[in-house]
Amino acid sequence: MDARGLVRSVRVVGVTQGLRTARAAWRNRRADARALPRAGRERARVPGPAQGAEPQPGGGVVHFERASLRVRVTAGGMVFCGWDGAVPEPSYALAGTYPQADARAALEPDKDGGWRVVSGRVLVTVTRLGAVEVRTPGGVVLRRDLPPRWWEPVDGGAVRWVQRSEVSSDARFFGLGGWAPGPRLRDGSYRLWNAGPDSPGAGREVRSLTMPVLWVVADAGGHLVFHDNSWEGLVTLREGLEGAGSGHDRPGRCEVRMSGGPLRYWVLTGAPSRVLHGWRALTGAPAVPPRWALGHQHALWGSGGEDEVRRVVAGYAERGLPLRAVHLGAGHHRRRRGFTVDPERFPDLPALASGLREDGVRLVSAVGPEVPAEAGGAVYDGGRDEDAFVRDAEGRPVRGPGRPGVVFPDFTDPRVRKWWGGLYAERLAQGFAGFCHETDGAASLAAFGAPALPRSARHCLESRGGDHREAHNVYALAMARAGFEGLRGLRPKERPFLLSRSGWAGLQRYGGTWTDPVETGWEGLRTSLGQVIGLGLCGVPYCGADIGGATGPAPDPELYLRWFQLGAYLPLFRTHSGPGAGRREPWEFGPGVVEHARAALRERERLLPYFVTLARLAHRSGAPYVRPLWWGAPKDRALRECEDAFLLGDALLVAPVLEAGVTRRTVRLPRGRWYDTATGEAYEGPGQVVVEAPLSRIPVLARAGAVVPVTGPDGGVELEVWAPPHGRTGGGVVAAEAGDGWDRVELERFSVRMLGREAAVVREGAAEVGYPVRVRGLRAQWREGDAGRV
Repeated sequence: MDARGLVRSVRVVGVTQGLRTARAAWRNRRADARALPRAGRERARVPGPAQGAEPQPGGGVVHFERASLRVRVTAGGMVFCGWDGAVPEPSYALAGTYPQADARAALEPDKDGGWRVVSGRVLVTVTRLGAVEVRTPGGVVLRRDLPPRWWEPVDGGAVRWVQRSEVSSDARFFGLGGWAPGPRLRDGSYRLWNAGPDSPGAGREVRSLTMPVLWVVADAGGHLVFHDNSWEGLVTLREGLEGAGSGHDRPGRCEVRMSGGPLRYWVLTGAPSRVLHGWRALTGAPAVPPRWALGHQHALWGSGGEDEVRRVVAGYAERGLPLRAVHLGAGHHRRRRGFTVDPERFPDLPALASGLREDGVRLVSAVGPEVPAEAGGAVYDGGRDEDAFVRDAEGRPVRGPGRPGVVFPDFTDPRVRKWWGGLYAERLAQGFAGFCHETDGAASLAAFGAPALPRSARHCLESRGGDHREAHNVYALAMARAGFEGLRGLRPKERPFLLSRSGWAGLQRYGGTWTDPVETGWEGLRTSLGQVIGLGLCGVPYCGADIGGATGPAPDPELYLRWFQLGAYLPLFRTHSGPGAGRREPWEFGPGVVEHARAALRERERLLPYFVTLARLAHRSGAPYVRPLWWGAPKDRALRECEDAFLLGDALLVAPVLEAGVTRRTVRLPRGRWYDTATGEAYEGPGQVVVEAPLSRIPVLARAGAVVPVTGPDGGVELEVWAPPHGRTGGGVVAAEAGDGWDRVELERFSVRMLGREAAVVREGAAEVGYPVRVRGLRAQWREGDAGRV
């Protein structure tokens, strides 16, 4: 921490805590100086000329003068490349064993002394000097990875490396976890190191959840590349430039630098749906949240105790505002940290939780990794007996700042994960229905504002051994695994609800996340939307943003309302109150906001069956709930540039209001017919249209032919069918929710087509539809039939 960081720490957490933070950062640097190898002379290395190759299933190993490259194509068309003996496992990202090799893929000599792996779905070529090209089966180049370069310390230590790549000149970049301000990544450098941006001393260059997962979308085709390396890294992107027909195109460039660890990566090619289906197969299926978690939730700091919780819940009920859950932050803990609920502020938590559940409201508890180092504390004593805490290079438990100090479990140890998972029994007994992990990778806790663990701290790393340089980015992921597996063991008949502020590739297996705190303002609103879309493209479909922002002054009524209306269409729909945010319940902004917020909440409740279906589809296919407009047409350049609207599943297009004073806005439409769900007006895409956006709502358009499950007047599921154009068909899927357990849910498929002026809906494999049907858009169809156009 430098002087500027110290000043910011003092401003955020006060003089005493700020000085403790600075002292802890100084101790960490001192420990690292003693334990880590000092920077010295390094020897640069490149692969050199190819010397030969060794065929293996799905590809083979190409031997160079000073390196070796393993290339493997899986049965699903995914490409794995590993330099210097790197293999897919072990990996915190992969779910179980990696996919089987494509038995038909073969390694064979290529021109100019190179090699190539030929398969039915992808072609991989390796040049004589070590450049790797991934091509379509027809030979179109999707990416070209130049020969890597390593820097090996002469006296031993971590080997740094860099890999530079080239892509099409028209390509656009997306992904890298929670980076923003938009889903599209602009030219610049992006740090791969999980650290909370709201931590004192942190800058704009850090994020709580980063992933080395990069999307490249171009006319030639799209692909995802995942560098499976959890060390600190830096990704530098430069978009290309087309030569306007001159033939002098400048390719897009990507540079990945890692401070250590293996050089290994996966490339997944094809349409977005196929890419994320492959990502699901590689890293695991997204967890399905309980039904109640798809409704509106409200987060409190928790320091107000039971009275505050009852007051807020009553406020929602009195105003007719649906509420499904209340989150209690670190303020409900004893000393605002650890695993123990404060008995003074919450003297009868089970009774509180039981009463709220009768009203349909669940309690969610925030849990942090830090454990107060107090002898006599049940968690601390138990962890000490289990030898569960992270130790420094000299074998002593690492202590974080504060009094009496805190220690951190080593979640990279299976034995520690099992012990930690058992601790959730006490919270479940108190009535909590879900958990929210307040972590920034145990790296920069918001309460401390400095790295809580030095880079030299030792970790188990699944018995391989290593230090915090490798464990840092996966620490929160391993904590999420501990919580998920513990909850599943404690209540095997219920699906756990787990959010984690930080994580890494594969986080979706255990739950969801929320975006980094953003400054209150219209820019913050746009940033939160970009982060949700970006996280979905990285395989984490269940995510959302704290409505109204979490830092800075309270929003004005218009900004809060527009943020609220956007949140009603995001997977995690959560409002927020607490330190730094103030009171941000809807009624704090006036009766007009309450009225319009009520309408947004009722629409969310009406769409709940659709969200349940999207959750099941995400689990089966990996497709996110919230998708960029180019999802179904990645070659449409205009859609690739559009960042102010999104698709909610296949059926709905949501166009939030992202600027002050706007009551009409332009919406870019993908190909096909779209209906304004409020007015029934029909529009034809592709192209731009102007739609009304009054304060009472934001524009939402439905795709012609869509079959959307919604909540009917009687509380059951009904089908809202949007009439397809004459001569065309449509369809949709419904997941008949079977409770919050693990029973397999069958997807019911429906098709629709126009018969004269009637819409005929058919359920696949059944004689009866089985649900009430309401057809919309018929008036536009009649106008089309009468006038020959819309």
